[in-house]
Amino acid sequence: MGKLIDRLQDPRRSGVYRAARADEILDAVKGSGLSAARIAFAEKGKLLKNIARALDFPDWFGENWDALEDCLTDLSWREAPGYVVIFENPRRSDDLGVLIDVLRAAAESWAGRGKPFFALFIDPARTLPLPDLFKEK
Repeated sequence: MGKLIDRLQDPRRSGVYRAARADEILDAVKGSGLSAARIAFAEKGKLLKNIARALDFPDWFGENWDALEDCLTDLSWREAPGYVVIFENPRRSDDLGVLIDVLRAAAESWAGRGKPFFALFIDPARTLPLPDLFKEK
């Protein structure tokens, strides 16, 4: 777990990745101070609500892609040394592509400020066109 938490605490490695299991990521994050959230993937409307609920978005969240990017690049109400957002049961769709773009922009923004931001899609079958967070043994 040491290498995994080292990676998750490194802002230069911030980004959008896939991983096989959420439990090992959550175990690595425990006690690190990083803010972790699990989010159930869904169609756009429900997905945006799931993200807002998991990350305690403020009432002004507009439930659209632009507002999502605004909130993900702020997170002042969820102050932490870094962020790990885990998406479970993702499905390929146009919404997935837009979400990945928004998450990449947020990761770049946080990395530029010296804070790690990782968006992780739980994809044990490795079907998503994303790099692996780490190589499994």
